Formats: sequence, structure tokens, C-alpha cells
Amino acid sequence: MNSAAWNYPAPFGTRTVAIVIMAFALLWITGQRVEMGRMISMTGEAALAAVGIVPESEVADGFGAVAGKLFPLQISTRTEVSRIENFDPRHLPPFARIETAETTTQALNPDTLEMEPHTERTTVLVEPVGYLVHVAAKMLETLEIALWGTVIAILVGFPLALGAARNITHSPALRGVAGAAISLLRSIPEMISALFLVIAYGFGPIAGILALAFYGAGYLGKVYAEDMEGLDPRPQEALAAGGANMLAQLRWAVLPQAMPRFIAAALYVLDRNMRMATVIGIVGAGGIGQELKGRYDMYDYGHVGTILVVIFLVVFLLDRAAAHLRRAAL
Repeated sequence: MNSAAWNYPAPFGTRTVAIVIMAFALLWITGQRVEMGRMISMTGEAALAAVGIVPESEVADGFGAVAGKLFPLQISTRTEVSRIENFDPRHLPPFARIETAETTTQALNPDTLEMEPHTERTTVLVEPVGYLVHVAAKMLETLEIALWGTVIAILVGFPLALGAARNITHSPALRGVAGAAISLLRSIPEMISALFLVIAYGFGPIAGILALAFYGAGYLGKVYAEDMEGLDPRPQEALAAGGANMLAQLRWAVLPQAMPRFIAAALYVLDRNMRMATVIGIVGAGGIGQELKGRYDMYDYGHVGTILVVIFLVVFLLDRAAAHLRRAAL
């Protein structure tokens, strides 16, 4: 072999260098506009404050103040008996008990016209894990919203994918319509569509389900169409040459190859919807997000801390389960 005739290709050329320079220039310009320099400075100051190199940091103080209010976590509920309709002390919830609470306030004595201490006694129902049970119920509703949003996304996204895939639909007009519908659904974030759906359907899980379903259908429509177009065309061509119609080609040539990818994409959407279902609840679309927003607005930070811990645990467990199912599908 003539070693002089062999040349190792250059790792990069003039065009690559020009693209890298343009990319850095774009990042520099946009970074100035979105205050990246200030973010880096404040984050670095917070890191130095955490190890004691600088005395204080606005970011560290802010995080510390918030973290201090989130704990201790609130897991119990205390409800005045007078506010409970048809209260029967003989039939209490599990682990609940009745207590008498005393509250001392300053009240004006009409005779002496002086402020005097006044003690009020109220009977309250104490449920040691009442709020934790309430949060668990809201979290279950969130998971149900994510599940149904994913199911509807599959039912809508798959037909759109069939219409957009070149090896399935040969009409450019139909492919254009399906592609436009997919782009429209993908262009509207869940939070934005949830805002309008809450107006149409009212507060509750319906708006959340549809918001997740619309975006998920657009995503799955695009992914499914690309997966079908990237398959080995020979099985489909062989069936077409033998006179099989498109339905038979789809059943025997396309789906057997694409199904593992379809399942993996659907599991990804379900995994994503689990997270997004907690977010869209903030605008009133049901689930744990709605409870989180209400408690945050009332400055009940102990309740907020409980909600955040429950969300973390549920998302962590679902991540592990989704990863296992994706590996099994592939």
C-alpha cells in the first residue's frame, strides 16, 4: 500500500469554522438580551456564599427564605366542627379525633371601654394524615388526566400520521392537510391551550385532558409519520406487487416494523404528560397543580412543601417504570 496516496481527512474545514463562529456570535448577542451575564454572576455569587467565601447573596437568601417556609410539611387537617355539615361525632374518619382549641384575643369591654383578653373555645376535628390523603387524591386525578390525554393523543395522532406519511398516503393534498394539522397541534403549548379550554369547559380535568391530548397528538403524528417513512420499504413493495391493498400493507408490512417505536413514543408522551399535568393545573385544569396554585396564593407554604414532595416521589417512580417499559418495548 502506498502510504503517500492516503490522506487522513481534516476534522473540520473553513465552512465548519465559519458556522461555529456564527453560532458563538448568535449566542453572544442573544445572551446579552436575556441577561445571561447577570444570571452567571448571581449564580456564582450564590455558590460562593454557600461555602462562606462571600457574606451574603440575593439568590441564596431568596432560596433560603423559601426553603424555610416549606418545612415542616403539613400532612394533617384541622377543621372546626361547626363548619362540617351534618357532623356526627360517633362516626369519625379513620384515625381522626376531636379536640377543643382555645384562642385568646383582645376585645373591647363595652363597660370599661378598655381592651381586655377574651378566650374563645372551639371544637375541631383533627385528621392526622387528612391533608396527605387529600394530596394523594389530587395526584391520582393528575395521573388520570395524563393517562386520558395520552390515550386521546394516540387516537388522534395515529390517523394524522397515516395521512402525512408518504409511503401510506400518495395524495399530496391529503398529506398537506394532515401535515398542517400536525403542525397546528404542535405549535400550541399545553399551557396556552389549557387557558382557552378552561374558558370553554370550566375549571376541572376536562380542560387538562384536552390540552395534553392536542399537543400529544401533534407530536405523535409527526413521530409516527417519520417512523413509517423510515421503515424498510421492501416488505410493503412485495405486498403491493402481489396486489395487496393499503390496509393489508399497513397490517402486514408497516405495523410489525413500526410497533416497537410507536410504543416507545407513546410511553414518552405518557411520561411527559405526567409532568405537564401537574403544571397545567395551575391555570385551573384540575389535578394537583390546581391545589398547588391555591395553597401558594394563600401563603400556605407547609402545604406547598407537601405537594412538591409528593410530586417528586410520584414522578421519580414513574420515571423508573417508564424507562423499564421503554426498554421492554424496544
